Amino acid sequence: MAGNAHLDAYFSQARSDGVLVVKDLPKFDLDTYISGYTGRTQVDRLIHISTHSPPLAIEGLKLAIKLLKQTQDVPRFRLALDILRKISPEDAESAQDDAWIEKTSRKVASDTERIEIDLKSYKHNLIKESIRIGHEDLGNHLYASGDLVGAFKCYSRMRDFCTAPKHIVDMSMQAIKVCIEQGNYMTVQSHVVKIRNLTRGPDEEDLLRPKLCVAMGLTQLAAGDFRAAARSFLDCPPTLHNTYNEVITANDVATYGGLCALASMERTQLKTEVLDNVEFRNFLELEPRMRKAISFFHTAKYSNCLSILEESKNDFLLDIHLHRHANRLFELIRSKGIVQYFIPFSCVTLSSMAQAFATDEQTLEKELVVMIGKGALDARIDTKNRLLTAKETNLRSAVHHETLAVAQNYERLARMKLMRMNMIRAGLEVRGSKAPTSQVNTGIVHGQNSWPINLNAQRAERNWREFM
Repeated sequence: MAGNAHLDAYFSQARSDGVLVVKDLPKFDLDTYISGYTGRTQVDRLIHISTHSPPLAIEGLKLAIKLLKQTQDVPRFRLALDILRKISPEDAESAQDDAWIEKTSRKVASDTERIEIDLKSYKHNLIKESIRIGHEDLGNHLYASGDLVGAFKCYSRMRDFCTAPKHIVDMSMQAIKVCIEQGNYMTVQSHVVKIRNLTRGPDEEDLLRPKLCVAMGLTQLAAGDFRAAARSFLDCPPTLHNTYNEVITANDVATYGGLCALASMERTQLKTEVLDNVEFRNFLELEPRMRKAISFFHTAKYSNCLSILEESKNDFLLDIHLHRHANRLFELIRSKGIVQYFIPFSCVTLSSMAQAFATDEQTLEKELVVMIGKGALDARIDTKNRLLTAKETNLRSAVHHETLAVAQNYERLARMKLMRMNMIRAGLEVRGSKAPTSQVNTGIVHGQNSWPINLNAQRAERNWREFM
């Protein structure tokens, strides 16, 4: 009971601080889910889940601590222990392992000193390749030790000692990985563009293209540009497989790409660019629920689509990249479904519409009011008869406005043509000189023959104003 009290107190404080808390369990099994990733992102995702999901908090932290003991990341280990002590102070695993911390800290300091000494000797010998490798070794060591800022600085210093395009690619890929974990997506984008501008062989292109598509997609997702993010994930070749599990899995590509496509693409585009996309189909096969949701939306079965997405919403809210955008994506998908549903009708009852979207009339009415207020839905709500009616356009008025616009444009063009004819008749046309360009320019520079042109221009401007 004490453990539950501490858990409740921790997440109560988190809610008051504005942290998203997911009460219900997700559909995935934590061990199976986290085994799909490798490297630092495993721990990052476990800590994220533990600080947002009360049912998985203790299990996730224990698993994170177990993984961290296999690394040299002392700061992350202390963070996980600190959270576990707040949530479950009586747990045996929440006790601080001072022996491991001291031993690992000494090893990190010793390795850092050794690598820095080697780097100094490389700089003394002025061998570019050795200096580049020295910076890379130090960056890898700092990254493994949890110092992302220091690791990024080391990778950035490699740039001055790169002697081949492959070196620049290696440096940029390391920087991209660090920046994604830091959330520094502007730098991720610049490095992706840098790599794409380099000349690469076919084999290297096949290896890099999936990773670059994923990195750019995460950048666009973080910026809230869901349409561009969908394009990037849809363009990702199926050769990604498990080659980038330290950042993302193939299942994530299907989930991110599917949600962004649902939120930003029309029904016809979902068919041609998502469901019929041969390359992306390989990813959708890993996430059959997402494929079903997209198919239902394309066939106008909106309630089925939204029901599937709602069942997986907790999974999305606990995803380290999706949690900030899940609610917005759901809002866009639902709004787009309502608009698409209403297009064939001039009038529809709120009851039938609520049934189609698996909700009650009051909730639907509030949602429609918000959409109409934002201009997303061009309709009116008849609260007396409980109807949603399309705004009637006055065709006669529309034709009058269009005709008036055409007449005004015709009058403007006619005035301009008449003005040109009058200028030619009055001899006010500015003719080009037959003299060589160099002579004309020389004369203008010295103030020769410039006054007739200026005078003619002034006359033309004055006549134009009088005529108009």
